[in-house]
Amino acid sequence: MDRRSLIKNAGIAGVLAAGVAPAVHAQAAVRWRLASSFPKSLDTIYGAAEVFAQKVKALSGGRFDVSVHAAGELMPAFGVVDGVQNGTVEAAHTAPYYFFGKDETFAIGGAIPFGLNSRQMSAWTYEGNGLKLMREFYAKYNMTSFPCGNTGAQMGGWMRKEIKSVADLKGLKFRIGGFAGKVLERLGGVPQNIPGGEIYQALEKGTIDAAEWIGPYDDQKLGFNKVAPFYYYPGWWEGGLQLDLYVNQKAYDALSAENKAIVEMASTFAHVETQAKYDVKNPGALKQLVGSGAKLRPFPADVMAAAFKQSMSLYDEISAKNENWRKVYADYQKFRSDQNLWFRFTEATFDRFMQSQKL
Repeated sequence: MDRRSLIKNAGIAGVLAAGVAPAVHAQAAVRWRLASSFPKSLDTIYGAAEVFAQKVKALSGGRFDVSVHAAGELMPAFGVVDGVQNGTVEAAHTAPYYFFGKDETFAIGGAIPFGLNSRQMSAWTYEGNGLKLMREFYAKYNMTSFPCGNTGAQMGGWMRKEIKSVADLKGLKFRIGGFAGKVLERLGGVPQNIPGGEIYQALEKGTIDAAEWIGPYDDQKLGFNKVAPFYYYPGWWEGGLQLDLYVNQKAYDALSAENKAIVEMASTFAHVETQAKYDVKNPGALKQLVGSGAKLRPFPADVMAAAFKQSMSLYDEISAKNENWRKVYADYQKFRSDQNLWFRFTEATFDRFMQSQKL
């Protein structure tokens, strides 16, 4: 009896009993390097990439291994798109708006001033046209994308001096994330785009007058309250910063169907868990910051109004000259309008009532 007949007639149990092992086509091991734009000290935002890597390894039974490297280890924090585009690394975890200098359209994939909140951003991405449109844009950079975290709405940052009106923004050297700096400039401020790991030193030395990062938990870890007393809210430029996993297109195309599914599932898990971490950790950290002397302040009404007006004007100007932006923003804008109408009657009304209660 030949091997094929033995397998057919005896079944797997008989084959094993006979000591004849059937041919098994095991998948080859995959090894990727992932460059993060964030320092290891931030277990929330840097941790999203680690969560992704852990899930990939678990779901693949150890056959797919992703090593995660903090900002500066393989390349600078703001060099990760070039790294993925050129194939220096297979993947990167970052905030899309860091790269608005390449094309303003990057910012829409992360957060733009007075844009979508985190729930709305996830809805646009997964069930609207967001993922499709952004992937079409990222294809120009030889990469594809997966949502991989959201910080939720952010705080407005730490100021050395109190901001009492829009006039106080004039000449203010403000470390502000990515695209929002364009709006700050129109308000008279001087934006500074500095990686997270370098902000404290710049604020301490007075190289900058103010800085924003994310929110209480991360800000406390970075120690900003020790060098600037006034803590402003809200971060009108980041109603819900979505983080992305960028993957080199050639590296992604080389994956098996199973491994492609693993990348998608692992990034989705990290996407949900990241905001859950922030929502759990931020309340306690805010109490501790206030207890240690941080002075909470809302942005004055004229600052909010002026920032909104300048943001909308900026978007119109970019739409007139940037075809990539115009295509994506037109869809985003309509989605935002519909979402705000819906949230006005439900989420916002419910939230306002609950926040006025003593629980």
